[in-house]
Amino acid sequence: MNTEASNRVLLVLYSYHHRNTEKIAQVISDVLDAQIVAPGNVGPGELSAYDLIGFGSGIYSANHHESVLNLAQRLPLVKGKRAFIFSTSAIITTSKVASDHAALRDILTSKGYVIVDEFGCKGFNTNSFLKVFGGMNKGRPNAEDLNNARAFAVNLKQKAGDS
Repeated sequence: MNTEASNRVLLVLYSYHHRNTEKIAQVISDVLDAQIVAPGNVGPGELSAYDLIGFGSGIYSANHHESVLNLAQRLPLVKGKRAFIFSTSAIITTSKVASDHAALRDILTSKGYVIVDEFGCKGFNTNSFLKVFGGMNKGRPNAEDLNNARAFAVNLKQKAGDS
């Protein structure tokens, strides 16, 4: 993995079923000039080369994907390293996003990370019985969701002092 000084932002992403979260990650990456890597393709020690790290996936049973959580569990202790969390989910409310992000947030903060911000939006879902009905949130994330992700990333960039 390339860890030159120009690569100060990294997105750790697991996106599978409909690539919902990948669409969000790509918008964030474009704004922040960030590299995107799957949790299985980066070692915990490699994250030290980055100033800001985003962790994201779809939400599975009210949590981020286990590969993202497992990587977070293996991270070494740090002091004040900045991170952000993002996700897509079938159901979105402010309290649901906070709840869905809780396990990952708790792991990261226990490792010394400072969570700068969090983002969540609806994603197309055909899991379980929803497949029979054609799924839920077809067409999501949509243009508005992508614009919201872009605004989120611009805000992160300003917080990071890279504007």
